[in-house]
Amino acid sequence: MGPKPRLTPASLRKELFATPLDGLVTVLLVTGLAAAGSRLLHWALAQADWAVIQANSTLFAVGRYPIEQQWRLWLLVALLAAAAGLSWGVLRSRPLPDRPITALWPGNDRLATGILVLLASWAPAALGLTLSIQSRWWALTGLLVLVRWLAGRYGSRLGKTATLALPLVWPLLYLVGMVLIGGGLGLVTVGANEWGGLLLTLVEASFAILLSAPLGVLLALGRRSSLPLLRWGSIVYIEFIRGAPLITLLFLGQNILGFLLPGGMAPDRIWRAAWILTFFSAAYLAEAVRSGLAAVPRGQLEAARSLGLSLPQALAQVVLPQALRIALPATVGQFISLLQDTTLLSLIGLLDLLGTARSVMANPLFLGKSSEVYLTLAVLFWCCCAALGLGSRALERRLNPPSLGR
Repeated sequence: MGPKPRLTPASLRKELFATPLDGLVTVLLVTGLAAAGSRLLHWALAQADWAVIQANSTLFAVGRYPIEQQWRLWLLVALLAAAAGLSWGVLRSRPLPDRPITALWPGNDRLATGILVLLASWAPAALGLTLSIQSRWWALTGLLVLVRWLAGRYGSRLGKTATLALPLVWPLLYLVGMVLIGGGLGLVTVGANEWGGLLLTLVEASFAILLSAPLGVLLALGRRSSLPLLRWGSIVYIEFIRGAPLITLLFLGQNILGFLLPGGMAPDRIWRAAWILTFFSAAYLAEAVRSGLAAVPRGQLEAARSLGLSLPQALAQVVLPQALRIALPATVGQFISLLQDTTLLSLIGLLDLLGTARSVMANPLFLGKSSEVYLTLAVLFWCCCAALGLGSRALERRLNPPSLGR
């Protein structure tokens, strides 16, 4: 299929005002959205008191992380910005299966860059941050855009091996990030009980996402296995986890795990919660992957075996790539749900983003400021979920063969 048609006044008129009823519905919806948006904007600019966010911006971001060690977090953010710009630019330098490269900076890339520059210029000042911290955000934005430009311009010169190795940057960077956050290798150790806010939310979610993905694939393969013990073991695990509420599992993990394991072997409360999130998400991912495996024609496996591939080779090289591509939307949807489920951590006493917000609103100085706090949390979660969704959409288009392009 070819690229989507461009939006023009004639096409918009045809889509929105094709019939009188369509025109009436369009006018009513636009009027309602404009009225709601204007009221929200008026409240945010004229009535809301954002002092609660300005006074607690560091607490929302990193919790009680020691101030003298926060340079490690800034270094990690700089590495993430460079890796994001590198991946972004290299992907743009490669043509899609159904569309060649038309420009180094497509329109949506320019729009995204403009939004990043606007946020770097406005958000730190709006939050009342110091000039030194504002300059750091400007430098991080400049680093991302510069690396994006360099990778987009010269990324096509990278060999196939270097391009295939690019995804390995992210797990390596994750390991480096955990060392920077927690300490080790000569750095002062910062206990997990001092992590909080957005930092703790992202650490918990990323840990569960990275480990639940391969575990979910193994469970899906186990459920389709011909070995009875493996198949029924996978079925019992998946159905038990899917039948229990997450909050119940979190309480069980916090209160029972310490009694089940020998003294000193039980992980910290934060890591107990991270493992529970991992095991919970893996059960749902297993069903998403299983649906992808069921959608792959059985002839694919038989054809791979007839070419001399062993069963593990046929699964890894032929069946699983197709199944994972089919299951990608459902998988990313589960990742987004997992990120949102981290708000339950506040119910077991962890100071994640929502737990930090509750502690702030309990302060007598900020009573009655819940609207500002919850709106800020909603925007932060939306940004994280939107980033996952956009990345999933871009990856889906890259993985689709030309005949399936959209």
